[in-house]
Amino acid sequence: MPAVVLSDGTAPEYRPVETGDDALVRGLAGASGLASGPARVVFDPDTARIAPGEVLVCPSTDPGWTPLFLNAAAIVTETGGMISHGTTVAREYGIPAVVGAAGATTRIQDGQVITVDGSRGTVTLGERG
Repeated sequence: MPAVVLSDGTAPEYRPVETGDDALVRGLAGASGLASGPARVVFDPDTARIAPGEVLVCPSTDPGWTPLFLNAAAIVTETGGMISHGTTVAREYGIPAVVGAAGATTRIQDGQVITVDGSRGTVTLGERG
């Protein structure tokens, strides 16, 4: 299923803009800000725990994921857009979010320290200022 379907029934091809940086994954700048922390890759919100300062990395979110946002330093989702659940809640909680980052749950390893730039839509390895 495509992430976006236009009114004529077609799915646009999404090609992230190359920024010349060392981004591990790129997506949409969903909620502005910059945050670093260990990645917590989650597939099931019912059994997951996020420690304060960890970055939630997941396929997508819905209201059942919201309790995990309380401790998260940032959010990275593989699907979603500017008005998706994850983006909206991240803005409300004041944490950076990159959404629509295809392959995030496979390219980012659990426990890996990453930096989420919610203003540029990038996720990089390591901690940034």
